[in-house]
Amino acid sequence: MNEFLNNMERKFGKYAIPNLTLYIIGLYVLGYVLQLAPPSVNILGFLTLDPYAILHGQIWRLFSWLLIPPSSFNILIIITLFFYYFVGTSMERTMGTFRYNVFIFGGVVLMIIASFATMLVYKFFFGIDGDALGTVMSAFSIYFSTSYIQEMVFLAFAMCFPDVQVLLMFIIPIKVKYLGYFYAALLAYNAFTGVANSNYFVFFAIVFQFINLLLFYLQTGKISHLRPKEVKRRREYHNASKMMPKGITRHKCAVCGRTEAEYPDLEFRFCSKCNGNYEYCQDHLFTHQHVK
Repeated sequence: MNEFLNNMERKFGKYAIPNLTLYIIGLYVLGYVLQLAPPSVNILGFLTLDPYAILHGQIWRLFSWLLIPPSSFNILIIITLFFYYFVGTSMERTMGTFRYNVFIFGGVVLMIIASFATMLVYKFFFGIDGDALGTVMSAFSIYFSTSYIQEMVFLAFAMCFPDVQVLLMFIIPIKVKYLGYFYAALLAYNAFTGVANSNYFVFFAIVFQFINLLLFYLQTGKISHLRPKEVKRRREYHNASKMMPKGITRHKCAVCGRTEAEYPDLEFRFCSKCNGNYEYCQDHLFTHQHVK
């Protein structure tokens, strides 16, 4: 996957949008302005990701749902948006602009696919069709929200920076990884209760975003050691390392200093974006600061 993304970045990297998180927050601000319209107008109702309406000519809904903010405007949401910006920009610096764009727009595409998958379930498994299907999709399409995409950005952040501390309720210091465990469990619970309550809107919206998070996890290379080629390479390396003089190592992480002698199952890679021959372990390959 990394090789594929590297090839894509060489071809299309110049089209990546820098500081994408700021534009996302700008869309939310515009959405809050639209919320000021009189309730009788219901502008946001014409912006939701409603696949039934899209198939009946309302093509703008493929994009307009990005304007819908995650919740009503209040003082807490201002703090939340600042946190979104911190997490998003941190991930962009960690992943690179192109890969962060792929992660965000991949979540957008998967959410659109989730909406159509949900409609097909209600149509073919529940036998709802015609105007009745349109009514159901219109009433519950608000569940296809960018909030789930932002949740996955946070979980990706928790994977990359598990020991970063934040203040829970502005008082209690807690490591991000524990918040990540909590949100992941909460999202999984919401997905399965959605199935139990025949609310497949929530189920598909969450599951398809977890697919995006899984793709992100795969590109970090943290499970590459399970591939047969990597197993064979480690076995060959282990046999060859027995013949090396003691005290000499071939690999050493430029961040944590770990070597293959101390951690034989650890993967090491050189970073193509660093100026020089800097090698990193699998835990710091995507999280280190590039040397310029």
